[in-house]
Amino acid sequence: MSLPFKKVTLPVPDICQGLALTPEAQALNAPGTAAQTLFEALVAQELFADAVRFLARGLPKREAVWWACLCARDRLPPDARPEIEAALKAAEDWVYRPTEENRRAAMAKAEAAQFDTPSSWAAVGAFWSGGSLSPAGNPVVPPAEHLTGLAVSGSIMLSALQTEPQQAPDRYRQFLAYGANIAGGGRGRDTAPA
Repeated sequence: MSLPFKKVTLPVPDICQGLALTPEAQALNAPGTAAQTLFEALVAQELFADAVRFLARGLPKREAVWWACLCARDRLPPDARPEIEAALKAAEDWVYRPTEENRRAAMAKAEAAQFDTPSSWAAVGAFWSGGSLSPAGNPVVPPAEHLTGLAVSGSIMLSALQTEPQQAPDRYRQFLAYGANIAGGGRGRDTAPA
């Protein structure tokens, strides 16, 4: 049982707009369904990728990036390349201090990590959270609202699937528990093991 989803304030239709949910997930989304109810139904039906996409879009951007950071940190190998660790640290730095300087640093570190790891996509999520996509000093090009959720869901799915994919269902359950805890106002890991 999760805490009430006090961090998810968008209506379900707004969260789902343009979201690539499977037909099975769409069938669970009856009119008037609350965000937490839909999320829990997706998890119960083991529609894990749909649940990740839904919550990554429904959480506030800072909380969504934090969720990606927790999952990436869980799966960070001890022998990770330094640029992968740096990308994750940059994303975490942005969560702790969401400044323009930290947002741009996250993108630089994601680029150095070659955009192929959960850490790099967590950092991209921070960059896509606001501000401008164009280089500093150029006309402002704001990121589309859905981009942070897209990067976060990619990061979390990579965390679940990148190595030993046979363990993905258990990882998804753990990562979704982190997300549910964050949605309820927690820090993500203040949840009992599943």
